[in-house]
Amino acid sequence: MQIYLDYSATTPPRTEVIEAMASAMKYGWGNPSSLHSWGSQAATVMETARIQVAELIGAPADGIVFTASGTEANNLAIMGVAQQYRQPRHMIISAVEHSAIAKPAALLEQQGWSITRLPVDHHGQVNPADLVAALCQDTVLVSVIYGQSEVGTVQPISELAAVIETSNYLAKPLFHSDAVQAAGRLPIDVQTLGVDLLSISGHKLYGPQGSGALYVKPGTELRALINGGGQESNLRSGTQAVPTIAGFGMAAELATQELSQEQQRLLGLRDRLIEQLKSHPELTLTGHPQQRLPHHVSFYLPNADGERVTGKTLVRQLNLAGIGISAGSACHSGTLTPSPILKAMGFSDAAAKTGIRLTLGHQTTEADVDWAAMVLRQIIDRMVASQPVMASI
Repeated sequence: MQIYLDYSATTPPRTEVIEAMASAMKYGWGNPSSLHSWGSQAATVMETARIQVAELIGAPADGIVFTASGTEANNLAIMGVAQQYRQPRHMIISAVEHSAIAKPAALLEQQGWSITRLPVDHHGQVNPADLVAALCQDTVLVSVIYGQSEVGTVQPISELAAVIETSNYLAKPLFHSDAVQAAGRLPIDVQTLGVDLLSISGHKLYGPQGSGALYVKPGTELRALINGGGQESNLRSGTQAVPTIAGFGMAAELATQELSQEQQRLLGLRDRLIEQLKSHPELTLTGHPQQRLPHHVSFYLPNADGERVTGKTLVRQLNLAGIGISAGSACHSGTLTPSPILKAMGFSDAAAKTGIRLTLGHQTTEADVDWAAMVLRQIIDRMVASQPVMASI
């Protein structure tokens, strides 16, 4: 039995997505910037997809800028704002951002920018009061992830947007959110959410890899990272990948149509899996118990040593059993490093090496959840029972 439970890493493209991409390759292969009929046909395919993606997040179509990934969309948001200023200014991010935000912010910090990293509680959630305290006259951008990819916690984006909107500074900072994990899984309406910029990714919602988009609120100024032909409203030069964009658009349309029903189905599966695992003495839930992504389950092993038994150990063992999950900590040059997300949430180095993530999707069934829970419990019983009890945080 093969069970894929790593939908936060990537999702299998839907049949309709593959068909849309094949059709675009066959009939929409022209350059969408060309004025002849071949170009017009490609442009029609692309603009249809732009509308489809815009409708997923309640945006106007002219607010969608296509990119090659969610990472590029995040970089366009961060660096596209920063590069407008000749002198370093102040930027605020959360302490639990994806590296696609954390690393560009760290680069700006090396260049003299002041970067405030908002702390989070033990569930990984930002307190809006901390944003109030962090804002200053020099703040030009706030970026807070919508749904944390490793522990699943959903941030209070609307409350944070209200803090920015009601601040007393003459020039209000822009507000960006990385919604790569949330789009297609939670209802999003950028018109009421209060964001100026929002990043999404196609391959997280059953579209093709290599597709992403940045929502840019009309009137928001950004500096392009890629310059040339001036495509995507002068924000992302280069001939657009029309088949990839067509697939992204179809995935967004399907997600819009199915969001309510699929969200409830995933919530049921998520809670079923949590219920079967939380009673195990060697597993403790990470992330917010209620305010979390509907498809997301994450645990750590409080009694593991963080050396012989780690999150990656469990990933390998489950893979041998035909089950695909992921771990939070990363391995660099043979050395396992603690998860920076769990560290920011107050976990010890040892505990921060033991995080695991099981994420559910379109093809997940109750039988999959039940089998995966049983196998995981058996593996942990075999591997962790002999471990000495250690302090978890």
